[in-house]
Amino acid sequence: MSFQAYLDNIKTKTGKSPDDFKKLAERKGFLKKGKLSEGVKAGEIVAWLKKDFELGHGHAMAIFALFKGIKKEGD
Repeated sequence: MSFQAYLDNIKTKTGKSPDDFKKLAERKGFLKKGKLSEGVKAGEIVAWLKKDFELGHGHAMAIFALFKGIKKEGD
């Protein structure tokens, strides 16, 4: 599955876009000005996404990759 397919599936399941997740992560303190806050680990974000949005591990890691800047929408 392509990275974009992961993002499309996440949007279908949750109704939220990558930008929506970024805004929510800012409110939770995981991101600051669009960048990962110091000390935030993948496991914290994955646990949040699994609990609050019922995402699987791979989909949660795709969102984390976006937050980290490893991947961009459309890649």
